[in-house]
Amino acid sequence: MKFFDEAQIEVFAGNGGNGCMSFRREKFIPFGGPDGGDGGRGGSVVVEADTNLNTLIDFRYQRVFRARNGEHGRGSDCFGAGGEDMLLRVPVGTLIRDADSGETVADLTAHGQRVVIARGGAGGMGNLRFKSSTNRAPRQSTPGEPGEQRRLQLELKVLADVGLLGLPNAGKSTFIAAVSNARPKIADYPFTTLHPQLGVVRAAQGRSFVVADIPGLIEGAAEGAGLGHQFLRHLQRTRLLLHLIDVAPPDPDADPVRDARAIVAELKKYDAELAAKPRWLLINKIDLLPPEEREARVAAIVRRLRHKGPVFAISAVTREGLEPLVQRIAQAVLDAPRPAVDAVDARLAPAADKAPAAPDSGDPRFTPDADDPRFARHPEDEGDER
Repeated sequence: MKFFDEAQIEVFAGNGGNGCMSFRREKFIPFGGPDGGDGGRGGSVVVEADTNLNTLIDFRYQRVFRARNGEHGRGSDCFGAGGEDMLLRVPVGTLIRDADSGETVADLTAHGQRVVIARGGAGGMGNLRFKSSTNRAPRQSTPGEPGEQRRLQLELKVLADVGLLGLPNAGKSTFIAAVSNARPKIADYPFTTLHPQLGVVRAAQGRSFVVADIPGLIEGAAEGAGLGHQFLRHLQRTRLLLHLIDVAPPDPDADPVRDARAIVAELKKYDAELAAKPRWLLINKIDLLPPEEREARVAAIVRRLRHKGPVFAISAVTREGLEPLVQRIAQAVLDAPRPAVDAVDARLAPAADKAPAAPDSGDPRFTPDADDPRFARHPEDEGDER
């Protein structure tokens, strides 16, 4: 299945049904009174996070979603049925933004989390709602309210604790395959990884963390070189970055230090907060160096980079140095706080549907105005017993 992490959709909530103006007319009941029911509410568009999904491909071809309208009210005190809500399922980690204003609508970070992204219109009131002791034959009804319409941008950011950085062929896929059960494609040519890969690493009984591997970065990715830096969004939720450096690149003219600095520069161009995350250096492929040269080569790279954080010399192929590294990462993930999610539009928080207020609730909308000609009694109404 092809990996899609962006989509733009349009959602239309259902319109509320119109209220009905009707009077009871039956044999031997000449003055039955008003019996027009309210219209039903329109259906809302609801988004739910589902761990069984890992891509936004469902929104690749169908991009317009409409909830059902509420039914109109009818006579004989019949209220219109409410429109059925439309449920859209998205992967956990989906960020929803308003395409017009750019504001964050919802950030779904837990399985089963639901958010109403377009609320259906309220149903109109039938003339049954307007009857009172002074207005026994009301001839008023209200139309239903229109439902909300929105253009939304869906953006998937995978939920991972640790993210992998590095040039193509730095050994990221080999590393995630060695420490987890993930089986990414591994080959001896660059850009083998074309979309993010996730792996669950079990450090001990009851202790685990998730590692995310993204396609390799190269210098100039901000300008579109290679696969660009569009996949860096998947590292924004991580707590720790692991920067893999190939200590023995196949190109004799390659400089690991220069390449490492280029990766850091690309991070800063994309997002300063991402570049400020804790970053550990993993000097990979030390099995290609003679044992007597390893320590000196690693120390030279760290000195030139002026790196102040933790440094580990490993070999993903032979698994040398991986066990202590996994334990250190597990402890760091346990100690690090989870990054805060983006603010959510409070107006779209789920709320229980409320029935229309009763006329005697004190709502001024239901209180007839003596000076309003709409509520004036008609001559033919005199003597009515409704």
